[in-house]
Amino acid sequence: MEQETTQVQVIPADKEKIRKIVRVAVILGLVTAIEFVIAFTLGHSGFRTFLFIALTIVKAFYIVAEFMHLGHERKSLIMSILLPLMFVVFLIAILIYQGGALFELLY
Repeated sequence: MEQETTQVQVIPADKEKIRKIVRVAVILGLVTAIEFVIAFTLGHSGFRTFLFIALTIVKAFYIVAEFMHLGHERKSLIMSILLPLMFVVFLIAILIYQGGALFELLY
């Protein structure tokens, strides 16, 4: 029979990693709080939509940089992810614009 070990080694927490996670969580919480304030105070306008998109990009940056560990990678890896994403966003914007123009043309 195999003998089971009952000894557990406790490793102390890395305080620097914990501080970094808390800092990112606070930043994401503050950006979300700002989004809530904007949602309930500003009327429906293009400026409000622009602010929502800008704050969403800020949140996405922090999530990708810290939790997906791309914040400390080489520039070539970052650009290989960002450039195709920018083209897809540009394509979606063009499709939305052209779809609206087609709708106005038909009706």
